[in-house]
Amino acid sequence: MLLRSFIGKLRTQTPVRMTESQPKKADLSRLFVAAILALNVALSISIVLLNKAVYTYFFFPNMTLTMIHFIFTTLGMLACRFLGVFAVKSMPLSKMIPISLTFCGFVVLTNLSLETNTVGTYQIIKALTTPCIIVLQTLFYSKSFSTKVKLTVIPIILGVFLNSYFDVKFNFVGIMFATAGVLVTSLYQVWVSEKQSEFQCNAMQLLYYQAPLSAVGVATIIPFFEPVLSKGGIFGTAWSAKALGLVSATGIVAFAINVSIFWIIGNTSPLTYNMVGHLKFCLTLMGGFVLFHDPLSSLQLLGIIITFTGIVFYTHFKMAEQKEEKERKEKEAHERQKAVERQELLKLEMEESSLELINIEGKTEGVDK
Repeated sequence: MLLRSFIGKLRTQTPVRMTESQPKKADLSRLFVAAILALNVALSISIVLLNKAVYTYFFFPNMTLTMIHFIFTTLGMLACRFLGVFAVKSMPLSKMIPISLTFCGFVVLTNLSLETNTVGTYQIIKALTTPCIIVLQTLFYSKSFSTKVKLTVIPIILGVFLNSYFDVKFNFVGIMFATAGVLVTSLYQVWVSEKQSEFQCNAMQLLYYQAPLSAVGVATIIPFFEPVLSKGGIFGTAWSAKALGLVSATGIVAFAINVSIFWIIGNTSPLTYNMVGHLKFCLTLMGGFVLFHDPLSSLQLLGIIITFTGIVFYTHFKMAEQKEEKERKEKEAHERQKAVERQELLKLEMEESSLELINIEGKTEGVDK
């Protein structure tokens, strides 16, 4: 009963404005929003730290863990469908396969980056996704960006370079995984935006198809890269209850993150979503330093600060431009509506004039008779 109640709120909750007649209801609504935001922050940090713990302390195979995450997400999406959280939308599987492959790629590569790099380097290099998306959309989708937005790329790249170059645990293979992960993640995010626009669907409707296809995709390549039946493999090792419990926890958390993000995007403002992202960025870095004792030089710290500054300015400029664009479109729509109303008014005036003219002509004919 409690689960169904929560799912009902997840499906229907919308921000409530404060009114004199409903102060308690509005307060409860704000508390619910704050709780979901806090949950998303906690889950997002937890998945990074839990995955790192699975790799560091139990040496669990990377791709196998990714496949388990996809399986948990698939089961979770089926449960959400059963509970009516979202409506399934018919989409051609042929169009879903490419995006599912990039979904596989970005999750596998970012997990490999996390496994081979410090949490700090892993998190900082992910920031390169922003400039990479700008390049992809400019070159292949003819999308333009303002000079202010383009300039924010400079501190992001400079900060990532400083952090990576002066990382005392620098790992060349890890940097290659991270770089490849950025490229594939950027492509995936661009394609998700395009597919949502093309099929007029939301993120969960898209994920409903992606998750099972990605699980199958990863499962087919695991035997070529990781042991399966031999030592170190999922079926060749006597995993402890603690290890299996931790792996299961990562799968549940991975699914829960997707659901919470879906709710946040649908029920809060873009500013809230981005600010939550900045908070997660900082807390994840802090968690890596505290839990895994990742070393941090002064130049690395400078790189983190510079990168974070670039991200904040990028968010600020993009949101300001989006607001201006929204206001411009609303103004154009208002002007079009006024033009339509003027045309209808003119049409009515012409019809009235015609009727008056007919009446006058009728009276004239009557007098003549």
